[in-house]
Amino acid sequence: MAKDKTMYVCSNCGYDSAKWLGKCPSCGEWSSFKKIKVADTSGTGAAKSAALTLRHGDKSTHLHLGSQNKPMRLNDISAKDEPRIDTHDAELNRVLGGGIVPGSIILLGGEPGIGKSTLTLQTILSMSERDILYVSGEESAHQIKMRAERLNPDNSDSIFVLCETSLENIFGHIQEVKPELLIIDSIQTISTETVDSSPGSITQVRECASALLRFAKTSGVPVILIGHINKEGTLAGPKILEHIVDTVIQFEGDQHYMYRILRSMKNRFGSTSELGIYEMQQNGLRQVSNPSELLLTEDHDGLSGVAISSAIEGVRPFLVETQALVSSAAYGTPQRSATGFDQRRLNMLLAVLEKRVGFKLMQKDVFLNIAGGLRVTDMAMDLSVIAAVLSSNVDTPIEAGWCMCGEVGLSGEVRPVSRVEQRIAEAEKLGFKHIIIPSHNMKNLNAKKYKIELHPVKKVEGALRCLFG
Repeated sequence: MAKDKTMYVCSNCGYDSAKWLGKCPSCGEWSSFKKIKVADTSGTGAAKSAALTLRHGDKSTHLHLGSQNKPMRLNDISAKDEPRIDTHDAELNRVLGGGIVPGSIILLGGEPGIGKSTLTLQTILSMSERDILYVSGEESAHQIKMRAERLNPDNSDSIFVLCETSLENIFGHIQEVKPELLIIDSIQTISTETVDSSPGSITQVRECASALLRFAKTSGVPVILIGHINKEGTLAGPKILEHIVDTVIQFEGDQHYMYRILRSMKNRFGSTSELGIYEMQQNGLRQVSNPSELLLTEDHDGLSGVAISSAIEGVRPFLVETQALVSSAAYGTPQRSATGFDQRRLNMLLAVLEKRVGFKLMQKDVFLNIAGGLRVTDMAMDLSVIAAVLSSNVDTPIEAGWCMCGEVGLSGEVRPVSRVEQRIAEAEKLGFKHIIIPSHNMKNLNAKKYKIELHPVKKVEGALRCLFG
C-alpha cells in the first residue's frame, strides 16, 4: 500500500508544492497555500481518471475517455455548426449566444440565495422534450419537488433527480439514465475517491470538474455546473475551474431589489457583452423583455438630481434612470459614493465638471445611484451622470421628456457613441420628446425619420445649456 503524503495547494490558482510557500509563484497571492493529503504517489488523480470506472450495483463499466481520439487534418474537420439546444428562455439563450452547445460545459455562479438553483430548475422544467438529470448535493429530493411545484405545477416526466455527492456513483447513474443534459448543483459538494481530501477543497473541485469536462467532450452531453461565490465575490475553488469550462455566466443582483442580472463572463460560443434581466417573483423568475419601462419611475417630475440615459448592454438598448445627490460635506473630507457605476469614472467626471465647466464641487459630498439595482458599464452614461450631478447641485429639475447619451472626455468634449440609431429609437418608443446626442453621430444619420427631436452637442457646456438654458 502506498504511503500517504501531504502537499500544499494554492487556494487561488491550484498550484501545488511539496512545501509551504508564503507567496504563490504562479498567481502571486500571499498566504494562499493549504495543506492536503494525497493518497496515491504514482500519479495525480487527473491522470488516473483518464480511465474511469462507472459503478452501478454489481456492474462495472470502464470508460476510457479520450482513448478513441486520433489526429485529424484541419481540412478534414467539418465546420458545420451543430444545432443548439433551446432552453425556452429568451434571456438565457441570449446570454449563451443562442442556446446550449452540445458537449459544452457551463459554469453558473452567484451569491448565496440569489436564485441560481431556481433559475436552473425553472429552465429545465420548460425543457420537457429532453431527458435531464439534476444532481443535487445540497438539497433533498423533497425540497427540490416543493420548489418545482411552486415554479411549475405541471412537472415533466423527463426530469430525473439524484441526491448524490460521489462522482463515481453519479457516473454510474448517468450510464443508466443516459441524459441529454446534466446539472450539477453544486460542484463544491461533489467528491471523488481518487483524491483524499474533503469536498469543496481545491483538489476535489479541480479533479471533479476535469472528469466532468472529459465526459461532456467525449459523450456530447452538455453539463451545467453551479458554483459558489467566496467572500471576495469570485467563484470559489481554483482559478483553473474557470479556464477549463466553455462558458462562465454570473447571476447577480441585490437581494433587496427584485431584479436579477445574468451576465456572460466568458463564452467560447458567443459574445460576452450580452445581458439577461429577470424579475424575482413569488412563483419564480420572470423574464423582463422590456427593461426600460420597469427601470424608469413615473413620479420624478419636479425632482432634481434625476437624468435619463439611453444605454446599451450587449445588443439590447434600454433607458435607465441616473440619480445624484450633492450636499455640503459634513466632515473635512468630501465623500464620493457610486452604486451601479464605476466610482473612479465618477471622480473623473466630477473633475471635468470643475475644471472645464467651472462648478466647484471640492467641498461637496456626491452620491450617485443607478435605479433598479443595475450595474451599467456603458460609457454613454457619462452625460447623464454629469447632468444629474449638476441638477442636484443647483437644485433644478430636468424637464420631463429629455434623455441623453454621450461619452465625456477629459477636455470636456462629448465623444461619439456606438449604435446611436438604436438608442434614439428606444427613447422615441417610450415617448421621449428630446434626446441629446454627440454631434459627431449626426453624420450619415437621417434625422427626418425620427419624431423625437435631436440635439447634437460638441461639449458638455452645450448639453447643459440645452437642459438648463
